Amino acid sequence: MAYDYEKSIRPGKLPHIWCPGCGHGIVMKGLIRAMDTCELDRDNTAVVSGIGCASRLPGYLDTCTLHTAHGRAAAFATGIKMAKPDMNVIVVGGDGDGTAIGGNHFIHACRRNIDMTYVIMNNSIYGMTGGQFSPCTPTGAKASTTVYGNPDPTFDISKLAIGAGATFVARGTAYHAVQIDKLIAEGIRHKGLAVIEILDDCPTTYGRRNKFRSVIDMMKRLKETAVPVTAAAKMTEEQLEGKVLTGVLYNTEKPEYTEQYAKLIKRAQGA
Repeated sequence: MAYDYEKSIRPGKLPHIWCPGCGHGIVMKGLIRAMDTCELDRDNTAVVSGIGCASRLPGYLDTCTLHTAHGRAAAFATGIKMAKPDMNVIVVGGDGDGTAIGGNHFIHACRRNIDMTYVIMNNSIYGMTGGQFSPCTPTGAKASTTVYGNPDPTFDISKLAIGAGATFVARGTAYHAVQIDKLIAEGIRHKGLAVIEILDDCPTTYGRRNKFRSVIDMMKRLKETAVPVTAAAKMTEEQLEGKVLTGVLYNTEKPEYTEQYAKLIKRAQGA
C-alpha cells in the first residue's frame, strides 16, 4: 500500500511551488515519514523556517508552523523551545538561509545543544532570491553573482555543525530518498541539537548555469559522489577524493540547554 502523505498536508496547499526536479519535495516527504515514524503529535510539533525555496516547506505541513525572517529560523525556534521545552521543534531551510545570513544563529544553536532538529537542504545556491552563490557553492561553479566561477572555498555544513557543538550530525542526499526519513527520525529522537544535511539539486538556478543537461544528470552526480560512512572506512584517501560521506557522521551526548536552564531558574529561585 502506498504511503498516505495527504493526511500530513494542509488542505488546499498543493501543488507546491518547487520547480520540476527540485529535491525539496523529496525531503518534505522524508520529513513527513520521519514525523510519522516518531509518532509526533502534530499539535505539539512546530516546524520553523526562514526565507528561500526550502523555507516554504512548513506552509504545506499540517503542524504548528512558523515562516520567519531570512536567516532567523534557528533564533525563532530557540524561542519556541525555551517557552515550551516539551514541544517538538524542527527547523528547515536551505544552505544560504542557514549558513550565510543565518550562520551565526546556526552555530550558536549548535553550541547550546538545544533539543531541536535542523534539516538543511543544501542545493549549493540561493535558488529563490536570484541565484546568488552561497557558502556551499562549489569553488569554480557559476552563479548570478559569480559569472566567471566562484572563487571562494566551500563550507562543509556537517563539519561546521560538529565543530560548533551539535551532538548529532548526519548527511543524506535526495537521490537516496529512502534514507532521508531514517536520518531525520534519528535526529528527532536524539536529545540535543541534531543537524541533518540533505544534498539536493536546484535544476533551475544552479543546473542551467553549470551546464547540467538534465535533472537526471544532477541526480547521477549525487549518486556517484555519495559514499556511506561504513564503506568509507575501508577506502583509501585516493578513493575518497571528490566523494561526500553520508549517514550518521557524529553522535554523542552532553547536557541539553533547556534542562540546564531550568536548573538555573530553580537555583535562582532558591528551590
